[in-house]
Amino acid sequence: MAYTYTTLKTAIQDYVQSTETTFVSQLARFILNAEERILKECQLDVFRKSSQGTAASGNAYLAKPSDFLAQNSLSVINGSSKEFLLYKQATMLQDYGPNPATTGFPKYYADWDEATFLLAPTPDSSYTMELHYFYRPQSITESSDGTSWLGTNAELVMLYGSLVEAYTFLKGESDLLSIYDKRFQESLQWMKNLGEGLQTRDQYRYDRIRREAQ
Repeated sequence: MAYTYTTLKTAIQDYVQSTETTFVSQLARFILNAEERILKECQLDVFRKSSQGTAASGNAYLAKPSDFLAQNSLSVINGSSKEFLLYKQATMLQDYGPNPATTGFPKYYADWDEATFLLAPTPDSSYTMELHYFYRPQSITESSDGTSWLGTNAELVMLYGSLVEAYTFLKGESDLLSIYDKRFQESLQWMKNLGEGLQTRDQYRYDRIRREAQ
Protein backbone atom coordinates (compact mmCIF):
# COMPACT_ATOMS: atom_id res chain seq x y z
CA MET A 1 0.00 0.00 0.00
CA ALA A 2 1.17 3.51 -0.79
CA TYR A 3 2.02 5.84 2.06
CA THR A 4 1.24 9.50 2.49
CA TYR A 5 3.05 11.58 5.08
CA THR A 6 0.11 11.18 7.46
CA THR A 7 -0.32 7.42 7.06
CA LEU A 8 3.44 6.83 7.27
CA LYS A 9 3.67 8.70 10.57
CA THR A 10 0.74 6.68 11.90
CA ALA A 11 2.34 3.41 10.78
CA ILE A 12 5.62 4.25 12.53
CA GLN A 13 3.80 4.96 15.79
CA ASP A 14 1.71 1.80 15.45
CA TYR A 15 4.78 -0.39 14.89
CA VAL A 16 6.82 0.97 17.79
CA GLN A 17 3.75 1.64 19.97
CA SER A 18 4.82 5.08 21.12
CA THR A 19 2.92 8.36 21.24
CA GLU A 20 5.37 10.07 23.59
CA THR A 21 5.57 13.80 22.78
CA THR A 22 9.30 14.03 22.11
CA PHE A 23 9.18 10.92 19.91
CA VAL A 24 6.25 12.23 17.88
CA SER A 25 8.01 15.58 17.38
CA GLN A 26 10.89 13.70 15.66
CA LEU A 27 8.81 11.71 13.18
CA ALA A 28 9.64 14.02 10.28
CA ARG A 29 13.35 13.67 11.04
CA PHE A 30 13.12 9.85 11.04
CA ILE A 31 11.46 9.93 7.62
CA LEU A 32 13.95 12.47 6.23
CA ASN A 33 16.86 10.32 7.39
CA ALA A 34 15.30 7.26 5.75
CA GLU A 35 14.79 9.15 2.47
CA GLU A 36 18.41 10.29 2.51
CA ARG A 37 19.68 6.73 2.98
CA ILE A 38 17.49 5.45 0.16
CA LEU A 39 18.52 8.16 -2.30
CA LYS A 40 22.22 7.72 -1.59
CA GLU A 41 22.18 3.93 -1.73
CA CYS A 42 19.93 3.42 -4.74
CA GLN A 43 20.04 5.44 -7.96
CA LEU A 44 16.87 5.26 -10.02
CA ASP A 45 16.35 6.77 -13.46
CA VAL A 46 13.23 8.50 -12.17
CA PHE A 47 15.52 10.74 -10.09
CA ARG A 48 17.71 11.76 -13.02
CA LYS A 49 17.45 15.12 -14.78
CA SER A 50 19.51 17.65 -16.69
CA SER A 51 20.04 21.39 -16.44
CA GLN A 52 22.03 24.05 -18.23
CA GLY A 53 24.16 26.81 -16.78
CA THR A 54 26.95 29.14 -17.79
CA ALA A 55 30.62 28.84 -16.94
CA ALA A 56 31.85 32.41 -16.76
CA SER A 57 35.09 33.48 -18.39
CA GLY A 58 37.91 33.60 -15.85
CA ASN A 59 35.86 31.78 -13.18
CA ALA A 60 36.96 28.23 -12.31
CA TYR A 61 33.81 27.52 -10.29
CA LEU A 62 30.42 26.36 -11.54
CA ALA A 63 27.33 26.32 -9.29
CA LYS A 64 25.45 23.05 -8.82
CA PRO A 65 21.63 22.96 -9.01
CA SER A 66 19.94 23.38 -5.63
CA ASP A 67 18.54 19.82 -5.78
CA PHE A 68 21.86 18.22 -6.79
CA LEU A 69 22.64 14.81 -5.31
CA ALA A 70 25.25 13.17 -7.59
CA GLN A 71 26.67 13.89 -11.02
CA ASN A 72 26.25 11.72 -14.09
CA SER A 73 28.03 13.84 -16.68
CA LEU A 74 29.00 17.43 -17.44
CA SER A 75 29.52 18.76 -20.95
CA VAL A 76 30.20 21.97 -22.83
CA ILE A 77 27.68 22.71 -25.56
CA ASN A 78 30.00 23.61 -28.43
CA GLY A 79 27.90 24.61 -31.41
CA SER A 80 25.94 21.55 -32.51
CA SER A 81 28.08 19.14 -30.47
CA LYS A 82 28.84 18.42 -26.83
CA GLU A 83 32.29 18.13 -25.34
CA PHE A 84 32.20 15.97 -22.21
CA LEU A 85 34.47 16.85 -19.32
CA LEU A 86 36.30 14.13 -17.39
CA TYR A 87 35.48 13.84 -13.70
CA LYS A 88 38.55 13.92 -11.43
CA GLN A 89 39.45 14.68 -7.83
CA ALA A 90 39.89 18.35 -6.93
CA THR A 91 43.57 17.80 -6.02
CA MET A 92 44.26 16.50 -9.54
CA LEU A 93 42.71 19.63 -11.05
CA GLN A 94 44.81 21.84 -8.80
CA ASP A 95 47.94 19.98 -9.89
CA TYR A 96 46.89 20.26 -13.54
CA GLY A 97 46.29 24.01 -13.30
CA PRO A 98 47.99 25.44 -10.20
CA ASN A 99 47.54 28.98 -11.52
CA PRO A 100 43.78 29.69 -11.88
CA ALA A 101 44.64 32.69 -14.05
CA THR A 102 45.76 30.30 -16.79
CA THR A 103 42.67 29.81 -18.94
CA GLY A 104 41.54 27.47 -21.70
CA PHE A 105 38.75 25.21 -22.87
CA PRO A 106 37.53 23.19 -19.82
CA LYS A 107 38.62 19.54 -19.87
CA TYR A 108 38.07 18.37 -16.29
CA TYR A 109 35.67 18.94 -13.42
CA ALA A 110 35.56 17.98 -9.76
CA ASP A 111 33.42 18.43 -6.67
CA TRP A 112 34.67 21.50 -4.82
CA ASP A 113 32.00 21.67 -2.14
CA GLU A 114 28.31 20.86 -1.71
CA ALA A 115 27.24 23.73 -3.96
CA THR A 116 30.09 24.08 -6.47
CA PHE A 117 32.11 22.28 -9.15
CA LEU A 118 35.71 23.13 -9.93
CA LEU A 119 36.69 23.36 -13.62
CA ALA A 120 40.12 23.03 -15.20
CA PRO A 121 41.51 24.79 -16.96
CA THR A 122 39.71 27.97 -15.92
CA PRO A 123 37.30 28.84 -18.78
CA ASP A 124 38.73 31.29 -21.30
CA SER A 125 35.24 32.30 -22.42
CA SER A 126 31.64 32.00 -21.32
CA TYR A 127 30.46 28.47 -22.07
CA THR A 128 27.02 26.89 -21.89
CA MET A 129 27.30 23.81 -19.69
CA GLU A 130 24.89 20.87 -19.52
CA LEU A 131 24.80 18.76 -16.39
CA HIS A 132 23.10 15.36 -16.19
CA TYR A 133 22.63 14.41 -12.56
CA PHE A 134 20.69 12.59 -9.89
CA TYR A 135 18.56 14.98 -7.91
CA ARG A 136 17.08 15.01 -4.43
CA PRO A 137 13.27 15.00 -4.90
CA GLN A 138 10.99 16.91 -2.59
CA SER A 139 10.54 15.05 0.68
CA ILE A 140 7.19 13.50 1.51
CA THR A 141 7.36 15.62 4.68
CA GLU A 142 7.32 18.81 2.58
CA SER A 143 5.06 18.04 -0.40
CA SER A 144 1.84 19.99 -0.62
CA ASP A 145 -0.37 16.88 -0.83
CA GLY A 146 1.69 14.69 1.51
CA THR A 147 2.73 12.26 -1.24
CA SER A 148 6.02 11.42 -2.97
CA TRP A 149 7.37 8.95 -5.51
CA LEU A 150 9.06 6.96 -2.75
CA GLY A 151 5.93 6.89 -0.62
CA THR A 152 3.87 5.63 -3.54
CA ASN A 153 6.32 3.27 -5.22
CA ALA A 154 8.75 2.24 -2.48
CA GLU A 155 6.50 2.01 0.54
CA LEU A 156 8.32 -0.87 2.24
CA VAL A 157 11.70 0.82 1.98
CA MET A 158 10.21 4.02 3.38
CA LEU A 159 8.47 2.19 6.23
CA TYR A 160 11.37 0.04 7.38
CA GLY A 161 13.94 2.77 6.84
CA SER A 162 11.87 5.07 9.06
CA LEU A 163 11.39 2.30 11.63
CA VAL A 164 15.15 1.77 11.88
CA GLU A 165 15.58 5.48 12.62
CA ALA A 166 12.64 5.58 15.04
CA TYR A 167 13.61 2.46 16.98
CA THR A 168 17.22 3.60 17.22
CA PHE A 169 15.96 6.86 18.73
CA LEU A 170 13.93 4.89 21.26
CA LYS A 171 16.94 2.69 22.08
CA GLY A 172 14.71 -0.31 21.46
CA GLU A 173 15.55 -3.98 21.73
CA SER A 174 18.45 -4.96 19.49
CA ASP A 175 16.65 -8.08 18.17
CA LEU A 176 13.70 -6.09 16.86
CA LEU A 177 15.97 -3.36 15.51
CA SER A 178 17.87 -6.04 13.60
CA ILE A 179 14.61 -7.30 12.10
CA TYR A 180 13.65 -3.79 10.95
CA ASP A 181 17.10 -3.24 9.46
CA LYS A 182 17.05 -6.61 7.69
CA ARG A 183 13.69 -5.86 6.11
CA PHE A 184 14.92 -2.41 5.12
CA GLN A 185 17.98 -3.93 3.43
CA GLU A 186 15.85 -6.56 1.66
CA SER A 187 13.39 -4.01 0.30
CA LEU A 188 16.27 -1.71 -0.64
CA GLN A 189 17.85 -4.53 -2.62
CA TRP A 190 14.69 -4.92 -4.68
CA MET A 191 14.88 -1.21 -5.46
CA LYS A 192 18.51 -1.58 -6.47
CA ASN A 193 17.57 -4.48 -8.76
CA LEU A 194 15.04 -2.20 -10.40
CA GLY A 195 17.26 0.86 -10.67
CA GLU A 196 20.57 -0.79 -11.48
CA GLY A 197 19.32 -3.80 -13.41
CA LEU A 198 15.78 -3.97 -14.71
CA GLN A 199 15.67 -0.34 -15.88
CA THR A 200 18.90 -0.71 -17.82
CA ARG A 201 18.34 -4.08 -19.51
CA ASP A 202 16.54 -5.11 -22.65
CA GLN A 203 15.10 -8.59 -22.14
CA TYR A 204 15.18 -9.17 -25.89
CA ARG A 205 18.99 -9.17 -25.61
CA TYR A 206 19.50 -10.10 -21.95
CA ASP A 207 17.97 -12.73 -19.74
CA ARG A 208 16.22 -11.86 -16.48
CA ILE A 209 18.29 -10.86 -13.47
CA ARG A 210 19.01 -13.81 -11.23
CA ARG A 211 19.95 -13.42 -7.61
CA GLU A 212 22.96 -15.36 -6.34
CA ALA A 213 22.18 -18.39 -4.23
CA GLN A 214 22.40 -17.70 -0.51
